[in-house]
Amino acid sequence: MKHIISILVHDEPGVMAKISGMFSRRGFNIDTITVGKTTQPGISKIVVTVIGDEKTLEQVEKQVNKLIDTIKVTELPERSSIIRELCLIQVALSSKKAKDDILNYAQVYKIKIVDLTLKSAIMEVVGEPSKVDSFIDLMKQFGIKEISRTGVTAIGRGENGSKKTN
Repeated sequence: MKHIISILVHDEPGVMAKISGMFSRRGFNIDTITVGKTTQPGISKIVVTVIGDEKTLEQVEKQVNKLIDTIKVTELPERSSIIRELCLIQVALSSKKAKDDILNYAQVYKIKIVDLTLKSAIMEVVGEPSKVDSFIDLMKQFGIKEISRTGVTAIGRGENGSKKTN
């Protein structure tokens, strides 16, 4: 089972290394990880997705809470959170038919074309990870040249959107 964890930390050099090192030492696998500044000066938010059972989640939360730079750890349940990912995907345009098909698929998926040449298209896919995965699968038939994915970012809905763990 995939778990999404939001971690508020002090924005200091080496904090990301400490957190990823803790995951490595404990044998936890990071599925995705994103980090960015918050509205509070000196505070960053790290969003980590971890695959594991409830026991794994509990251990991850306990270990992250022990780190000195950790301010708050929150589980973000999928059903009550907004979850998004950004993906840039470059696809070959081998023929006019391929180009027309790709542009039609982009319109159906509400994908933004950010670069278009005679030989390739670069598209920006934003949405739930399942939408990103689905679009990537669809583009494989055209020849994917390159993909760059950000990883999951998420935010809980309202007061009850997240489960505080410390």
